[in-house]
Amino acid sequence: MTIQVGDHLPQATFRVNGPDGPQARTTDDVFKGRRVVLVGVPGAFTPSCHRNHLPGFVQNLSEIKARGIDAVAVTSVNDVFVLDAWAKASGAEGIEFLADGNADFAKATGLDMDGTGFGLGTRSKRYAALIEDGVVRVLNIEESPSKAEASGAEALLKVI
Repeated sequence: MTIQVGDHLPQATFRVNGPDGPQARTTDDVFKGRRVVLVGVPGAFTPSCHRNHLPGFVQNLSEIKARGIDAVAVTSVNDVFVLDAWAKASGAEGIEFLADGNADFAKATGLDMDGTGFGLGTRSKRYAALIEDGVVRVLNIEESPSKAEASGAEALLKVI
């Protein structure tokens, strides 16, 4: 069952790259007491994610934060090292990258997709959400993983 507006996020653990290497961060660590824009993407460096989806959040980060958002976070079913490299290559300073390497969060939220037809295995659907203190307030899921329209920064800015 896919998570819905009004639902609490399930407990899961992400990996983030810290000064001393990979570190675990739970959903409580990331979302408790904060307003967070969460962006789900199928894969780091994939064409739609790299060229069409992430750049809008990089370019609009200050405007998003000016609307009372504490953080913008991107999650993907990739390992922490790939996400760290993607963050650096994208100039995404100020955006948090949450590695969901085993798709635990994607599966727990029902936002996982089967990418085996493209050689990708289990991945995250493409979406953008507003999470307030661990509760989903806005959830824009793309119907097609190759599109970044409903889940783009411009679309989200219209509703936050």
